Amino acid sequence: MLDVPLSVLDLAPVEAGRSAGAALAATTEVARRTEALGYRRFWVAEHHNMPGIASSAPSVLLAHVGAATSTIRLGSGGVMLPNHAPLVVAEQFGTLNALHPGRVDLGIGRAPGTDQATALALRRTREGLNADSFPQELAALLRYFHGTDPAGITATPGRGERPDIWLLGSSGFSAQVAGMLGLPFAFAHHFSAANTEPALALYRENFRPSEHLDKPYAMVAVAVVCAETDERAEELSLPRDLAFLHLAGGRPQALPTPEEAARYPMSDRERQFVLARREGQAQGSPDTVRTQLTALLERTRADELMVNTLVYDVEARIRSFELLAEKVAA
Repeated sequence: MLDVPLSVLDLAPVEAGRSAGAALAATTEVARRTEALGYRRFWVAEHHNMPGIASSAPSVLLAHVGAATSTIRLGSGGVMLPNHAPLVVAEQFGTLNALHPGRVDLGIGRAPGTDQATALALRRTREGLNADSFPQELAALLRYFHGTDPAGITATPGRGERPDIWLLGSSGFSAQVAGMLGLPFAFAHHFSAANTEPALALYRENFRPSEHLDKPYAMVAVAVVCAETDERAEELSLPRDLAFLHLAGGRPQALPTPEEAARYPMSDRERQFVLARREGQAQGSPDTVRTQLTALLERTRADELMVNTLVYDVEARIRSFELLAEKVAA
């Protein structure tokens, strides 16, 4: 068994031949079903200018998911702070916390989560787009929640409605900041596996007890596809592999169907890219996935795992979460 809590990271994938509305409805259903399975958190990721991802407005989506659920924690994995004025983030997540008290996590990322042209369109100014300004932007956000803005601006809702704040990262910078501020830290192992252990070491080395935590708390986000057999999990993974190939080639598209992915004539170079991306991911039958995740926990000493499952068809997605909860973690 896996002796840590399990949580969900969802991208609201837009499947080929289906609408963004269908993607959002599917994400809401995944939240309901994973809540019933005992998952601790349901986070959605902010991405822009991606035809295959419908979670571009995490606060709006989380308000809807919160109304459809009752106990699972709601969070952003994450809100990309360079894209937004800190006051806007404080008001949005203060509103969420007022609507769903005690259930909201604000996971904050340092990268824009998109291309520079789209980031500029979001922010409308180059100020704040430089990642070096992240500590100042984060400090401003925290002041709005505490009601200590030097200009006397009050975030309403926001002041006194602070959600649990997490820092997210795929390298060492955010790990160090999270440690120094005494915040929980979530690492994006699902797309930066080589950096996971060094970043977690930096987080723990730099950790200072705070009002938030008295000891480090690290969550690792990992891509998982679990099915009844290894062969079935391989079939389910093909659309994800092709989607990442399209993205790497600068041609982001909706999530391909399994049939389209199976027909795709993958070159040797593309196959090597796919195999490299799969490193650190968990894929296969419950026994195979248990072995892979157990090894990951031994290496990282993570306090919690956050699972991202990107497969075509919502029922296949939910089935993977069911097998993980009932056959792997139990």
